[in-house]
Amino acid sequence: MLTLCAATTNPGKLRDFSVAAAEGEVAVEPLPGLKEIPAPDENEPTFAGNARLKAEHYSRFTNELVLADDSGLEVDALNGQPGVRSARFAEDAGYESPAATPALSTDARNNLYLLDRMRDIPNRTARYHCVLALARNGSVLVTTDGSVDGEILDAPRGTGGFGYDPLFWLPQLGLTMAEITREEKHALSHRGRAFRALLAELPSILR
Repeated sequence: MLTLCAATTNPGKLRDFSVAAAEGEVAVEPLPGLKEIPAPDENEPTFAGNARLKAEHYSRFTNELVLADDSGLEVDALNGQPGVRSARFAEDAGYESPAATPALSTDARNNLYLLDRMRDIPNRTARYHCVLALARNGSVLVTTDGSVDGEILDAPRGTGGFGYDPLFWLPQLGLTMAEITREEKHALSHRGRAFRALLAELPSILR
């Protein structure tokens, strides 16, 4: 079985990758020693740029195939924000949670900040976007991308998923990304779509 080493410690992303990999008889494992490798500056303005940067960087520390992704939320009413800064949305703005609120996780803080920014905005359309890059020995072999459209709710729903999933409403299901099963998420999500595209490319790049 082919193993891809994921350049991430994010447990949510690793769960998504494991579900997606099972479909193609591919194993996705965390890159060994990832925490000891100096992280690159993710300073590219696009998801594709950051995914390529990470894949190239981390693949220099192993002979294995390295999978890297960059993904996030694009809100139309916010001119595509938070985009590549999705994981640092509240931090970038210096946003502090309300005084009465206990210390929040990064995800919860980002969600609160998004709700504050979206207050009284009628247009709630948004999309999740993901770009995957696969590299070996410092060279990118292929990139793929996927996206899914939805809407931003005015309050979170569901306890599954991570990131902005509790606010990301899927009109076709009448559920948020945090309310669906892992299998449904793989079928519909930006990361699942990007991974299926990657699986389709593997035979040609590895022969």
